[in-house]
Amino acid sequence: MTLAETARRKKRNAVQRERRRLDRLHRFEERAHAAGHRLIGGIDEVGRGPLAGPVVAACVVVDGPLRLRGLNDSKQVLPELRAALAVEIKASAVAWAVGEASVEEIDRLNIYWASILAMERALAALAIPPDYLLTDAVRIKSWAAPQEPVIKGDAKCATVAAASILAKVHRDALLVDLHARFPHYGFAEHKGYATPQHIAALQQHGPCREHRRAFWRVRAAMDLLPGLEAFDGEAPAT
Repeated sequence: MTLAETARRKKRNAVQRERRRLDRLHRFEERAHAAGHRLIGGIDEVGRGPLAGPVVAACVVVDGPLRLRGLNDSKQVLPELRAALAVEIKASAVAWAVGEASVEEIDRLNIYWASILAMERALAALAIPPDYLLTDAVRIKSWAAPQEPVIKGDAKCATVAAASILAKVHRDALLVDLHARFPHYGFAEHKGYATPQHIAALQQHGPCREHRRAFWRVRAAMDLLPGLEAFDGEAPAT
């Protein structure tokens, strides 16, 4: 077998593996279609863990398979590919929408209920609602239509994976914007997560108004710099 033939065979095998993976990723959607539901929605949130910024949810509604190469849980998709996939998802969907819950709402409600609130807002913003909703292991009590919580749904359901990508791309862009306002913390790099760089910046400067004061690492930084609990301005100068 020549090198060219070997390369063609490897490419053919890779295409077949991706096709089989996408088939598996659609089994929950296909089951819902078989039960008579035409419009299937997938919903997911991103940003539960970060120390700063909103939690963001997205919902994607489809009437057929989302056979997009590379579609997967957003955490498994390279950053440089997410934006391109997000464009394809929006073009392929019957409807899509994004919802947010603010830092103030996270601190007031707790991160779980703020995540539910963001999902409710994404659902309310849809131009066309789904007949059947797939979620990532949560039940949205305010949603009256049929829904199915799937454990690790962002890795098992095509529509939930698509929603996770839209939410991730949207939230990352918000944190890049925050970086311009609060450059001391490095939001553009770590997107608010508790990296060593972020923790060191918190300990040096204290929190800005976009930090979640209900999170213990933020409170610990405030204890190091007394008097910053009511801080509501831009990042302090070095």
